[in-house]
Amino acid sequence: MMAEIQQEYLIFLVIALVVAIGLVWWLLLTSRRTKIQRDDTADDGPTKRNQALIDAPAASVGPVSAAAGLDRVAVATAQTSTGIGTAEASAPATKGDDLRRIKGLGPKLVTLLAEHGVTSFAQIAAWDDADIDRIDARLGRFQGRIRRDDWVAQARLLAAEDTAGYEAKFGNLQ
Repeated sequence: MMAEIQQEYLIFLVIALVVAIGLVWWLLLTSRRTKIQRDDTADDGPTKRNQALIDAPAASVGPVSAAAGLDRVAVATAQTSTGIGTAEASAPATKGDDLRRIKGLGPKLVTLLAEHGVTSFAQIAAWDDADIDRIDARLGRFQGRIRRDDWVAQARLLAAEDTAGYEAKFGNLQ
């Protein structure tokens, strides 16, 4: 009797089994969530991140556009008339540091920053959250790099010429 039931309803059992397996597979696939765990205890910090970009050979920085000079004049004029300063203009402008020494800052970003009047470690070290947001909005596809690679902390150490402190936190200088 059991053999007769199995023969008569075999096709229905196979279909039900395939549907059940498909349903279980679909549920597992749709409910799967990738969990990212960040290991903050790692000593590497941002040194391993984007290693190919960081270790890329240095390229010469192209000429600064004429618009960059006009931006600095406009900022200086606005400061004189309103008395309000920005980190770009208020930080002491030095001879112009090699910003490529900051990990995560390549030739394209150095050029972008130069177009906005940022040429020294002291200027970046003086940035507060508002300055970071303002500059970050101008970086296009590089947005988020300032905080992710911690440019401000790197610039503070480089401006103070604290090579040992820099290498302890961010790895070897280039």
